[in-house]
Amino acid sequence: MEVHFTPEVEDRIQRVAAENRSTADDYIQQLVERHLDHDSWFRQQVQKGLDQLDRGEFLTHEEVGQRLEQMFRS
Repeated sequence: MEVHFTPEVEDRIQRVAAENRSTADDYIQQLVERHLDHDSWFRQQVQKGLDQLDRGEFLTHEEVGQRLEQMFRS
């Protein structure tokens, strides 16, 4: 796979990679892997939340307000 960047972005990549003592290719590989890992985690968390909503496991706006008040009183 080939990815093309503008010269400005390439310069930034080269600079940051050098600051991290890495090659540009390795730096981009790490960035993409981290992004994919985070995206997968984020999608799982959203699905967990949606599943909780489907099961009726949620707080109303008023309930959240009450919990915050109790927390600040403690």
